[in-house]
Amino acid sequence: MAGAPGETETNKAPPLPPNKLDKAVYALSLMRRRKFDEAIDKCSELLEVNDRDKQVWYMKARSLTQKNWIDDTEVEDEGVAELLLDENAISNMPRPGTSFERPNTGASSGSQAVRPSSGLGRPASGFVRPGTQSRPGSKSGSVEAAFQGARPGSARPITAAGRFVRLGTASMRQETGRPFMNAERMDMKRKATRPTEAKVICDFLLYHDHNPMKALELASEATKAAEYNDWWWKARLGKCFHQLGLYRDAEKQFKSSLKTQEMISTYLELGKVFHKLDQPLTALELFEKGIERHPQDTHLLLACARIHEQLNNMEKGVAYYKQVLALDSSNSEAIACLATNHFYEDQPEIALRLYRRLLQMGVTNTELWNNLGLCCFYASQYDMTLSCFERALALASDENMADIWYNIGQVAIGIGDLGLAYQAFKVAISVDPNHAESFNNLGILELRKQNVDQARSNFQTASRLNPHIHEPLFNGGLLAFKLGDFQEAYTLTMKSLEQFPEHTESLELCKQLRQHFTAI
Repeated sequence: MAGAPGETETNKAPPLPPNKLDKAVYALSLMRRRKFDEAIDKCSELLEVNDRDKQVWYMKARSLTQKNWIDDTEVEDEGVAELLLDENAISNMPRPGTSFERPNTGASSGSQAVRPSSGLGRPASGFVRPGTQSRPGSKSGSVEAAFQGARPGSARPITAAGRFVRLGTASMRQETGRPFMNAERMDMKRKATRPTEAKVICDFLLYHDHNPMKALELASEATKAAEYNDWWWKARLGKCFHQLGLYRDAEKQFKSSLKTQEMISTYLELGKVFHKLDQPLTALELFEKGIERHPQDTHLLLACARIHEQLNNMEKGVAYYKQVLALDSSNSEAIACLATNHFYEDQPEIALRLYRRLLQMGVTNTELWNNLGLCCFYASQYDMTLSCFERALALASDENMADIWYNIGQVAIGIGDLGLAYQAFKVAISVDPNHAESFNNLGILELRKQNVDQARSNFQTASRLNPHIHEPLFNGGLLAFKLGDFQEAYTLTMKSLEQFPEHTESLELCKQLRQHFTAI
């Protein structure tokens, strides 16, 4: 401790400069401090002198692996290749609440009139994470949606294991000369007899070379060498099968690994397999079993909350998010999702407190300032609303600028400034020509100006861009009804009821149309 008796600044030994340290020790220090590029360069220098130094080889392999390491326990978005080559059959008519394709629509699930759906048909969530960009088996999981990317028309399509390929090529550019490790010439059976070296090679093949076939070969031999008693190798077998799209084989290996040794990461990866197979109830049962064994782990609680949220079981999802916050009060995902739920339950004051908590934690992004602006407006704190939206616009990029202007238009409608609202929606569609909600609201404003043809065109564009929202379908049907086109009105009203079966106005319009058809 500074100022202790007998201890002065002159007594402290000065740190040794890097050129005074042993180069291998310095490379190890760099790797432990996660300075992987410098560690790789230092190991390469040592291997040029002695290419058989196993310690340096180990450090370089681990540095390359850690540099490209990603948390693959998260569910990934489905790309074009996964959709075209997927041979797993999923039921076309599952019962509501048993599939991501047909989530719950009961009273406890939240109304679409209050909590809207995203452009991909998912209920609006408070936190964007891998796997929330698509729903297995749904219309959003089509080849057309995959080609459009995360934001239709503005992003590149998701390719097969796209981020794996990009990370791999980026790291290979750092290599000079011949490859560091040639998996094709390795004797996997001999390598499997050396467990420490084999584990390093397996992770290197999975995360750096992205070669699950050779990793699978090595893991199979190592599992035999371990007499089928090593949970780690079984889990790696499951990971290899999962990357190859063999989900049933992956399920068997993960289950076998859990029998040998229960690990939280294995629970999460097995749950990811069930998610791919569109079996949310099986995944929930697995996670709840894991929670019984590991009640203090937040990862399993978050996994349960996410599935309940995707199934539209908002009450159960909120309960799990609260359990997460009881264990980890600074979990940003739980705070954001709880804030979103309170906002859509007409409790903007509570949502505002939670978003301010995120702000105090150091989170500063466009979405947070946008949500703060909306909460301030609906909590009648009008003096803070515009300043929050100004900050949101200052931080916004082309991907989220349209959403900010759309919300500014909503605020303008709330205060009665229809001119500002019209301009805001126009700016939103100029930034993102595929922003369906802005087209729908522009259609309403055009109707107030008696521009019927332009309003009808906007409603049609909105329903084409986002077929999962019911508002443009109902608005188009109501306009057709007033213009005397009853057949078109009935068609659009039925499509609206497909998206939101409990929509009162659509039910009333459908009733009037049927009475009219009966009278004819």
